[in-house]
This record gives sequence, structure tokens and C-alpha cells, in this order.
Amino acid sequence: MTTHPLTPPIAAPSILSADFTRLGAELAIIDPARDWVHCDIMDHRFVPNLTFGPLVVAAARRVTPALLDVHLMVERPETMLAAFRKAGADSITVHLEACADPAAVLGQVRATGARAGLSIKPGTPFSAAASLLGAIDLLLVMTVEPGFGGQAFMPDMLDKVRAAQAARAAGAGHFLIQVDGGIGPGTAAQARAAGAEVFVAGNAVFAQPDPLSALKSLRREIGA
Repeated sequence: MTTHPLTPPIAAPSILSADFTRLGAELAIIDPARDWVHCDIMDHRFVPNLTFGPLVVAAARRVTPALLDVHLMVERPETMLAAFRKAGADSITVHLEACADPAAVLGQVRATGARAGLSIKPGTPFSAAASLLGAIDLLLVMTVEPGFGGQAFMPDMLDKVRAAQAARAAGAGHFLIQVDGGIGPGTAAQARAAGAEVFVAGNAVFAQPDPLSALKSLRREIGA
């Protein structure tokens, strides 16, 4: 049985940039003992893009024992939690901005047996999430506007990473700090220096000529 890595730093390649016609081969580069697999779920409502649902997550589950890190960029995420958990999600992240009652939704995530993550968009201040830090396993700081891969990294978002690290050190909770958006050579090191611990990378891994070599480079850059 694979023990999912929870000790940072952790690379979390996003299958949004993978070739879905050969998903098994693409995910063969993942080391379940050190990496996560990130699944970007978009509904064309909360964000202006439509990606995939539980069927693809279930397909990923069949070809890798790695931790499946599901990021719900959707309206009313509470209506989808059971389906994604059944599909194999180990961790489910919801957006603060998408929840009428974020604390209740995080409780519902935990009730499925999944780890609970909370994400904040670039325009949302860290302070908006501060009261919820004790209820989460993961804080995802978006370093681009959610919706599409391949966007430019927003370095000013690292102030939120630093704030999260300071809040945790002061006893606000026990959670990992994740970054997603424009993470790759150079930006991964910046985010790591700011205190980020889980690094979502799509194009920087799967869109490269040699994805395994790219993943190894990402691991080296973050010290994993």
C-alpha cells in the first residue's frame, strides 16, 4: 500500500496539460511516494473554461496509486463532493469565493473522508481565509487567475504565501501551503523561498519534450 506524501516539498503535476489519450503513460512519471497528481475541475461558470469531471478522475485513479488532489473551480462545490470522492479523490479543494458557507462546505469535504483544501483567487485577500485555517488541510494560493493553463506567474501573490506561513507559525492551524499557476523553472524557486510547500505545475511538466526530466527538474528546484 502506498503511503501518500504529506511532508513538503511536494510536486503536484496537473493533468490538465497531459495527453488524455495516453493518460496511463503520462502518469507513469509520477512517483506515488513523493508526488501528487493535481486534477483541475472547471465548470464554465465559476471560471471561463470547461475541463472534466469524475469520470476522468476515476480513470486517473485506475492508472496511479498517487494522491489525487482535486481542485474544484466550480459553483456550488458541495453538490459534487461525493461524486469526486467516489471517483478516487484523496484531497478536495474548494474555492472560498464559490461557497455561501465555506466552513460548512469544508466540513462536508471532511465528512467524505477526503482531506479538505481551501483556495483563494488573486483578488481575494488572505484575511478572508484567516478564520478558516483551523478547518483545512491545505491552503491553495492561486498565482494566476483560475481558468486556463499557461498563464504568467503573479509574484505579488507570494505575499499571501508568506502571510499563511506566519499565521500557521502563530498557531492558526496545521495545513500545507500550495501554489498553482505559472509554476515552473524560476517561479517554483521563488514560491519555495516564500514558504510554498506543494507546487502545481501543468505546462512546465506535461507540455515539455521530456516530461519526466521536467518533473525531476521541478523536484530539484523545490528541494523535493
